[in-house]
Amino acid sequence: PALISLAIDPLMTIADTAFVGRYSAPNDPYPLAGLGSAAALLVFSFYVFSFLATATAPLVANRRAAKDEVGARLVGGQALSLAVVLGTALTMVLLVYRHPLLQVMGTSVTGPEADLYAQQFLVVRALAAPAVLLCSASNGIMRGYLDTKTPTLILLGSNAVNLILDVVLVANLGMGPQGAGIATTVAEWIAALCFLGVLSGKLPSADEKNTRSREFSGNQENSSGEALLAVTPVLDLPKWSSIKPLVVASSAVFLRSIVLQVAMSSAAAMAARSTTDGMVAAAGASSSVAAHQVALQLWLLCSFLCDALATASQALVADGMGRGDADAVRGVSQTVFYWGLILGLTLSTCLWVGTASGFLVDFFTSDEGTRIELGKLLTIVILAQPLNSFVFAADGVLQGAEEFGYQARAMAFSVGSAFAMFAVLEHTAFGQEIILGGDGDTLVNVWYGLITLQAMRGITSLVKLVEAPGPINLLGKEVV
Repeated sequence: PALISLAIDPLMTIADTAFVGRYSAPNDPYPLAGLGSAAALLVFSFYVFSFLATATAPLVANRRAAKDEVGARLVGGQALSLAVVLGTALTMVLLVYRHPLLQVMGTSVTGPEADLYAQQFLVVRALAAPAVLLCSASNGIMRGYLDTKTPTLILLGSNAVNLILDVVLVANLGMGPQGAGIATTVAEWIAALCFLGVLSGKLPSADEKNTRSREFSGNQENSSGEALLAVTPVLDLPKWSSIKPLVVASSAVFLRSIVLQVAMSSAAAMAARSTTDGMVAAAGASSSVAAHQVALQLWLLCSFLCDALATASQALVADGMGRGDADAVRGVSQTVFYWGLILGLTLSTCLWVGTASGFLVDFFTSDEGTRIELGKLLTIVILAQPLNSFVFAADGVLQGAEEFGYQARAMAFSVGSAFAMFAVLEHTAFGQEIILGGDGDTLVNVWYGLITLQAMRGITSLVKLVEAPGPINLLGKEVV
């Protein structure tokens, strides 16, 4: 279930990208380029708040393992309240400052047509910010209760809504990026309301075995007299001592997330500023952004699939640490890395087949310029999957061990290394002549920087995983 629930969210953006790319006018890269610039900004804006899931899940799981049901529900309520406040503020910022923010993302280079499409998509999607953050917080709470079935069902339903609306608004009514934005926004609000209904006990959970409790009499009860999950936003101002664990963990994860998203958004902005010889500058930049959008969405989808094993391990590692069971922690970690490697190789194989057959390129776009640029990137995406699988699996294990501070510092170092690699390849004779052999390309260099980012994330994570004594000690005593 964790695999499905994590894949579903990026599938919404994949669907939007495919519909906009397929139903745009022939050889018109501007709709997809506009969606790409706006989507990159939204990914940055939404995922810097991923701590609402990442920090909440192990905190809830740890308290439940320690038999502190009241504390687990309190953390969950605080996370929901924070999601509402931050989501509302984010909506206002995106709406008020949308024009300068989109220019930073490259719409000043891709041309007025792409800028118009980007603004249409962004205005609608900004309204979904509270819903996105509520879904993130709710997902984290349910991970803490080891319930991955309920998020899967909710997100499957919301994706079905998004797909139906894409067919109606984009394919049939020709609304382009604006129609795709409406489809996704409606689907995300439906998902958020469903999550709140389940957490408050108004709607049934798909996994009541993990979400019911006999220890908290303040909840609603089922026919067996067992208390059901009842987590709602906390409306009163909590004491610092009660929210300190969430704030400390969230701050570290927030810093880590914002550094990562700065790197990803910078990649999109630099892609917008690359051109192809023989093309008008705006059209060439639009083709680069469109190709980057498709490649990035495929990369993110595969990353979320790899992260699925880590999502399950995050709560299990936190549960084992809460019980003081070092062997269970190590055993879960070893298992997730084994299956992560298999998943990474499988994803590489699937992407290679899709690329070699021409299916992936044909599926996303008919624009010739975008197809040429995309062909340069797909090989990199294919080869990166085993590395991605390790990186995201390591993230889940270390988050379960609450190593948030270390991850924030490691991410800053990794992003610095990625920027340094891009600068060497793009601006030095050594990079252009010795490393690249005189065949430099800004868009490809952006992706080499992203691979450097993942490689350094993997190395720094491995250092902490094998540390002895350490929270995981991955190479320690074998688990029977």
